[in-house]
Amino acid sequence: MRTLDNAINVIDKSLRVILAIMMTLLVIDVTWQVLTRFILPQPSSFTEEVARFLLIWISLLGGAYAYRQHSHLGFDLFVKNLSASKALFLRRLCCVLVAIFAISVLIVGGWNLVSLTWILGQHSPVLNVPMAGVYLVLPISGVLFLLYSFHFFLTVSHSPQEESL
Repeated sequence: MRTLDNAINVIDKSLRVILAIMMTLLVIDVTWQVLTRFILPQPSSFTEEVARFLLIWISLLGGAYAYRQHSHLGFDLFVKNLSASKALFLRRLCCVLVAIFAISVLIVGGWNLVSLTWILGQHSPVLNVPMAGVYLVLPISGVLFLLYSFHFFLTVSHSPQEESL
């Protein structure tokens, strides 16, 4: 269990750094887009596509990180009114439902999308980067959701007041 906790901590720290770097790049990119559009005579052509791709990656990786930090929407009021055993069951059920979603939609569906766009050779119009690379964040975030859900399932508290769904 300690090994899993250490791995989760390393992933959390890495994810924080990656998200901070991507957010910084997004702010720089959008700032440059505004400057070139309104101040310079020639607007930049690639900034909109870079911003879109960064936003996709930040949203999905940030969603996984928010789930890890219990910063997502939760229904605490309902759980707090349950007995300890029912609250524990409900928390574990939520972990299983998140895992099912992560596997079926994000990992399997995301990997199918990545494979299809790779086979078709789809590239972005302006940057000419493979769209499979952009869509790769789907299975990556799915693995993170699955790992976090598994960790929550194993470490879920028996006290209804300590954690949210």
